[in-house]
Amino acid sequence: MSNLVQTITQSRIWRSFFRHGWPDNPLDRSLVMTSNIFFHLHPVKVNRKSLRASYTLGLGVMAVILFLELTLTGMLLMFYYAPTVERAYTYIVALQTQTPYGQLLRNLHRWGAHLMVLVVVLHMARVFYTGAYKPPREFNWVLGVGLLLLTLGASFTGYLLPWDQLSFWAITVGTSVAGYAPVLGSTAKAYLLGGPEVGQEALTRFYALHVMLIPLGIALITSIHIWRVRKDGGLAANDDR
Repeated sequence: MSNLVQTITQSRIWRSFFRHGWPDNPLDRSLVMTSNIFFHLHPVKVNRKSLRASYTLGLGVMAVILFLELTLTGMLLMFYYAPTVERAYTYIVALQTQTPYGQLLRNLHRWGAHLMVLVVVLHMARVFYTGAYKPPREFNWVLGVGLLLLTLGASFTGYLLPWDQLSFWAITVGTSVAGYAPVLGSTAKAYLLGGPEVGQEALTRFYALHVMLIPLGIALITSIHIWRVRKDGGLAANDDR
């Protein structure tokens, strides 16, 4: 049997599919992970304690799934929306009252956004509690903080898009408070509003941030975040604290 396995693994057919031998030794087992399109995102070795479901509660995976769900529902909502002050609210009303499953679609997007903020905050708390921010993972902690800020930014920018009284005055108050921040407060407010008050310029900018810039930033940093988990040797375990 061993001779047969050796013959197969040394054949050109095997080498055309796999660039390693039969995974019966540490080197070939590691090559299975690093040369596989599905496995290469995972570290070659992981701490057994970090594999427990109760250790991470799957919060990072849940955040990624929610982001994908929000991307899908957001793309569908774009078919029934236009970022203009004259028609934005009318489109939302029509979506909820005339479009089949429109109310369900909007609620999936809205509650998914709320849940993603909660999950990301809990994920950060779990990382802090387990000491997973310590060396060599401090750079990934910085990336996580950036993802938290982008998640909050996505939730904030999406709040204005329905263009109803609640969103209008909430954004008015929110940007006014942000304007009092030291150094960059007034600049940030001017960048978000594009004028002295909440109007068409603000709606256009919030829409562009919500559907393009912030999602692209989240996707890019998330990719680096997951890659760094692999490069840092997987999830940190309790004995790494």
